[in-house]
Amino acid sequence: MRDIMGMMGKVKEMQAKMEKMQEEISALEVDGQSGGGLVSVRMDGKGNLKGIKIDPSLFKEDDVEILEDLIVAAHKDGKDKAEAITAEKTRELTAGLPIPPGMKLPF
Repeated sequence: MRDIMGMMGKVKEMQAKMEKMQEEISALEVDGQSGGGLVSVRMDGKGNLKGIKIDPSLFKEDDVEILEDLIVAAHKDGKDKAEAITAEKTRELTAGLPIPPGMKLPF
């Protein structure tokens, strides 16, 4: 019976740590870039776009498609960075726990 009580205590402790980590991830801000820095985006840890900067040299009528592609690429870069940080924080939090491969946290 002591093992179950100890396990329940660890579960509650883990839940509190996960909630704190999710708050940290939400507050996280990352920059994504493309085109050698001609387009940059600022996003939060959940992947929500917060801001965008575009070099004025890209404002040419015939370069619209290039600009659109660069914005998408910058957003992907930022999202990839946020996901990498989230994965690292999750690994740190769950170190030593028997979590099945491929299971993503936080849920």
